Amino acid sequence: MENTLIIIPTYNEIENIESIIEAVFSSGLPSDVLVVDDQSPDGTADQVLKMMKKFPKRLFLESRADKKGLGTAYVHGFHWALRRKYSYIFEMDADFSHNPKELSSMMALLKNQADLVVGSRYIKGVNVVNWPLGRILLSYFASFYVRLITGMPIKDATAGFVGYKRQVLEAIDLDQIKFVGYAFQIELKYKAWLKNFKLIEHPIIFTNRVKGKSKMNGSIIWEALFGVLFLRFFKKRFR
Repeated sequence: MENTLIIIPTYNEIENIESIIEAVFSSGLPSDVLVVDDQSPDGTADQVLKMMKKFPKRLFLESRADKKGLGTAYVHGFHWALRRKYSYIFEMDADFSHNPKELSSMMALLKNQADLVVGSRYIKGVNVVNWPLGRILLSYFASFYVRLITGMPIKDATAGFVGYKRQVLEAIDLDQIKFVGYAFQIELKYKAWLKNFKLIEHPIIFTNRVKGKSKMNGSIIWEALFGVLFLRFFKKRFR
Protein backbone atom coordinates (compact mmCIF):
# COMPACT_ATOMS: atom_id res chain seq x y z
CA MET A 1 0.00 0.00 0.00
CA GLU A 2 1.34 3.43 -0.98
CA ASN A 3 1.32 6.07 1.74
CA THR A 4 2.61 9.61 2.11
CA LEU A 5 4.35 11.51 4.89
CA ILE A 6 4.81 15.27 5.22
CA ILE A 7 7.79 16.21 7.41
CA ILE A 8 7.69 19.62 9.10
CA PRO A 9 10.73 20.65 11.18
CA THR A 10 10.07 23.22 13.90
CA TYR A 11 11.85 25.54 16.27
CA ASN A 12 9.69 28.19 17.93
CA GLU A 13 6.74 27.89 15.54
CA ILE A 14 3.94 28.13 18.12
CA GLU A 15 2.27 30.87 16.05
CA ASN A 16 2.08 28.69 12.93
CA ILE A 17 2.07 25.02 13.88
CA GLU A 18 -1.64 24.48 14.49
CA SER A 19 -2.67 26.30 11.31
CA ILE A 20 -0.10 24.55 9.08
CA ILE A 21 -1.10 21.09 10.32
CA GLU A 22 -4.77 21.87 9.74
CA ALA A 23 -3.95 23.19 6.26
CA VAL A 24 -1.94 20.09 5.31
CA PHE A 25 -4.76 17.78 6.38
CA SER A 26 -7.22 19.94 4.41
CA SER A 27 -5.03 20.10 1.28
CA GLY A 28 -6.73 17.24 -0.54
CA LEU A 29 -3.68 14.97 -0.38
CA PRO A 30 -4.19 11.97 1.92
CA SER A 31 -1.11 11.96 4.13
CA ASP A 32 0.36 11.69 7.58
CA VAL A 33 2.35 14.50 9.19
CA LEU A 34 5.54 14.20 11.23
CA VAL A 35 6.69 17.24 13.20
CA VAL A 36 10.38 17.15 14.17
CA ASP A 37 10.83 19.66 16.97
CA ASP A 38 14.15 20.77 18.45
CA GLN A 39 13.00 21.52 22.01
CA SER A 40 11.25 24.76 21.08
CA PRO A 41 11.07 26.87 24.24
CA ASP A 42 7.81 28.47 23.06
CA GLY A 43 5.80 25.24 23.49
CA THR A 44 5.52 24.16 19.85
CA ALA A 45 5.82 20.48 20.78
CA ASP A 46 3.15 20.77 23.46
CA GLN A 47 0.75 22.19 20.89
CA VAL A 48 1.47 19.27 18.55
CA LEU A 49 0.78 16.82 21.37
CA LYS A 50 -2.61 18.43 21.90
CA MET A 51 -3.39 18.19 18.19
CA MET A 52 -2.44 14.51 18.10
CA LYS A 53 -5.67 13.84 20.01
CA LYS A 54 -7.59 15.38 17.11
CA PHE A 55 -5.62 13.50 14.44
CA PRO A 56 -4.78 10.11 15.96
CA LYS A 57 -2.74 7.80 13.72
CA ARG A 58 -2.13 10.68 11.27
CA LEU A 59 -0.07 13.20 13.26
CA PHE A 60 3.25 12.31 14.89
CA LEU A 61 5.90 14.14 16.90
CA GLU A 62 9.61 13.54 17.27
CA SER A 63 11.22 15.77 19.92
CA ARG A 64 15.00 16.00 19.68
CA ALA A 65 17.28 16.80 22.58
CA ASP A 66 18.47 20.19 21.28
CA LYS A 67 18.69 22.48 18.26
CA LYS A 68 20.91 20.73 15.71
CA GLY A 69 19.90 22.40 12.45
CA LEU A 70 17.39 21.98 9.66
CA GLY A 71 19.28 19.34 7.72
CA THR A 72 19.68 16.98 10.66
CA ALA A 73 15.98 17.40 11.49
CA TYR A 74 15.04 16.27 7.99
CA VAL A 75 17.49 13.36 8.09
CA HIS A 76 15.89 12.30 11.38
CA GLY A 77 12.48 12.48 9.70
CA PHE A 78 13.65 10.61 6.61
CA HIS A 79 14.96 7.72 8.71
CA TRP A 80 11.66 7.68 10.61
CA ALA A 81 9.72 7.54 7.32
CA LEU A 82 11.85 4.82 5.75
CA ARG A 83 11.54 2.60 8.81
CA ARG A 84 7.76 2.86 8.48
CA LYS A 85 7.77 2.12 4.74
CA TYR A 86 6.27 5.37 3.45
CA SER A 87 6.26 5.45 -0.35
CA TYR A 88 6.36 9.24 -0.72
CA ILE A 89 8.03 11.70 1.63
CA PHE A 90 7.67 15.49 1.47
CA GLU A 91 9.55 18.21 3.30
CA MET A 92 8.06 21.65 3.89
CA ASP A 93 8.32 24.64 6.21
CA ALA A 94 5.96 25.38 9.07
CA ASP A 95 5.56 29.10 8.31
CA PHE A 96 3.26 28.94 5.22
CA SER A 97 6.01 30.00 2.83
CA HIS A 98 5.12 26.67 1.19
CA ASN A 99 1.42 26.47 0.36
CA PRO A 100 -0.07 23.07 1.28
CA LYS A 101 -2.50 23.46 -1.63
CA GLU A 102 0.43 22.63 -3.95
CA LEU A 103 0.91 19.17 -2.43
CA SER A 104 -1.61 17.40 -4.66
CA SER A 105 -0.07 18.80 -7.85
CA MET A 106 3.41 17.88 -6.69
CA MET A 107 2.24 14.38 -5.82
CA ALA A 108 0.80 13.91 -9.30
CA LEU A 109 4.21 14.68 -10.77
CA LEU A 110 5.93 12.42 -8.27
CA LYS A 111 3.67 9.49 -9.09
CA ASN A 112 3.68 9.87 -12.87
CA GLN A 113 6.77 11.72 -14.05
CA ALA A 114 9.47 12.19 -11.41
CA ASP A 115 11.49 10.60 -8.64
CA LEU A 116 11.96 13.95 -6.92
CA VAL A 117 9.77 17.04 -7.33
CA VAL A 118 10.85 20.55 -6.35
CA GLY A 119 8.41 23.31 -5.45
CA SER A 120 10.25 25.96 -7.45
CA ARG A 121 10.22 29.73 -7.01
CA TYR A 122 12.16 30.37 -10.22
CA ILE A 123 10.85 28.02 -12.92
CA LYS A 124 8.57 30.78 -14.24
CA GLY A 125 10.37 34.00 -13.46
CA VAL A 126 10.66 35.00 -9.81
CA ASN A 127 7.58 34.02 -7.78
CA VAL A 128 8.34 35.37 -4.34
CA VAL A 129 6.00 37.51 -2.24
CA ASN A 130 6.99 39.90 0.59
CA TRP A 131 10.70 39.22 0.53
CA PRO A 132 13.10 42.20 0.57
CA LEU A 133 14.91 42.71 -2.71
CA GLY A 134 18.26 41.74 -1.20
CA ARG A 135 16.91 38.38 -0.04
CA ILE A 136 15.39 37.68 -3.47
CA LEU A 137 18.65 38.49 -5.25
CA LEU A 138 20.66 36.37 -2.80
CA SER A 139 18.39 33.35 -3.32
CA TYR A 140 18.11 33.74 -7.10
CA PHE A 141 21.81 34.13 -7.72
CA ALA A 142 22.59 31.34 -5.26
CA SER A 143 20.61 28.97 -7.46
CA PHE A 144 22.33 30.33 -10.57
CA TYR A 145 25.68 29.76 -8.85
CA VAL A 146 24.70 26.15 -8.06
CA ARG A 147 23.80 25.46 -11.71
CA LEU A 148 27.04 27.04 -12.87
CA ILE A 149 29.28 25.03 -10.54
CA THR A 150 27.48 21.68 -10.54
CA GLY A 151 25.76 21.55 -13.93
CA MET A 152 22.58 20.34 -12.23
CA PRO A 153 19.60 21.57 -14.32
CA ILE A 154 17.51 22.83 -11.39
CA LYS A 155 16.55 26.51 -11.23
CA ASP A 156 15.72 26.50 -7.51
CA ALA A 157 18.40 24.30 -5.97
CA THR A 158 18.00 25.77 -2.48
CA ALA A 159 14.23 25.11 -2.38
CA GLY A 160 12.92 23.44 0.77
CA PHE A 161 9.54 22.32 -0.58
CA VAL A 162 10.43 18.90 -1.99
CA GLY A 163 8.83 15.51 -2.52
CA TYR A 164 10.76 12.23 -2.80
CA LYS A 165 9.99 8.70 -3.77
CA ARG A 166 11.33 6.47 -1.02
CA GLN A 167 13.79 4.89 -3.49
CA VAL A 168 15.64 8.21 -3.75
CA LEU A 169 16.20 8.48 -0.02
CA GLU A 170 17.15 4.80 0.18
CA ALA A 171 19.80 5.32 -2.51
CA ILE A 172 21.40 8.27 -0.71
CA ASP A 173 23.50 7.51 2.36
CA LEU A 174 21.61 9.78 4.75
CA ASP A 175 24.18 9.29 7.50
CA GLN A 176 26.80 10.86 5.22
CA ILE A 177 24.84 14.05 4.59
CA LYS A 178 27.32 16.82 5.36
CA PHE A 179 25.36 20.08 5.46
CA VAL A 180 22.52 21.52 7.53
CA GLY A 181 21.22 24.74 5.90
CA TYR A 182 20.69 25.76 2.27
CA ALA A 183 23.59 23.50 1.35
CA PHE A 184 21.62 20.54 2.72
CA GLN A 185 18.86 21.20 0.19
CA ILE A 186 21.43 21.45 -2.60
CA GLU A 187 23.26 18.31 -1.44
CA LEU A 188 20.18 16.05 -1.56
CA LYS A 189 19.12 17.24 -5.01
CA TYR A 190 22.65 16.96 -6.37
CA LYS A 191 23.21 13.45 -5.04
CA ALA A 192 19.85 12.32 -6.42
CA TRP A 193 20.70 13.82 -9.81
CA LEU A 194 24.13 12.14 -9.85
CA LYS A 195 22.40 8.81 -9.24
CA ASN A 196 20.26 9.42 -12.37
CA PHE A 197 16.96 9.94 -10.62
CA LYS A 198 14.53 12.17 -12.50
CA LEU A 199 14.08 15.63 -10.96
CA ILE A 200 11.18 17.88 -11.98
CA GLU A 201 10.35 21.43 -10.86
CA HIS A 202 6.79 22.51 -10.15
CA PRO A 203 6.14 26.27 -10.07
CA ILE A 204 4.96 27.67 -6.75
CA ILE A 205 4.46 31.12 -5.26
CA PHE A 206 6.69 31.48 -2.23
CA THR A 207 5.29 33.79 0.47
CA ASN A 208 7.49 35.18 3.21
CA ARG A 209 6.44 34.25 6.73
CA VAL A 210 3.91 36.52 8.45
CA LYS A 211 4.27 35.09 11.96
CA GLY A 212 7.39 34.04 13.83
CA LYS A 213 11.04 34.75 13.09
CA SER A 214 13.24 33.57 10.23
CA LYS A 215 16.08 31.18 11.08
CA MET A 216 18.32 32.59 8.32
CA ASN A 217 21.83 33.62 9.35
CA GLY A 218 25.21 34.30 7.79
CA SER A 219 26.68 30.88 8.57
CA ILE A 220 23.97 29.21 6.49
CA ILE A 221 24.89 31.38 3.49
CA TRP A 222 28.61 30.66 3.79
CA GLU A 223 27.92 26.94 4.17
CA ALA A 224 26.01 26.99 0.88
CA LEU A 225 28.73 28.98 -0.90
CA PHE A 226 31.54 26.60 0.00
CA GLY A 227 29.35 23.51 0.18
CA VAL A 228 28.64 23.67 -3.55
CA LEU A 229 32.37 23.65 -4.28
CA PHE A 230 32.80 20.65 -1.99
CA LEU A 231 30.01 18.74 -3.72
CA ARG A 232 31.44 19.46 -7.18
CA PHE A 233 34.99 18.56 -6.16
CA PHE A 234 33.93 15.18 -4.74
CA LYS A 235 31.39 14.47 -7.49
CA LYS A 236 32.69 10.98 -8.29
CA ARG A 237 32.36 9.92 -4.66
CA PHE A 238 28.60 10.57 -4.68
CA ARG A 239 27.58 8.67 -7.81
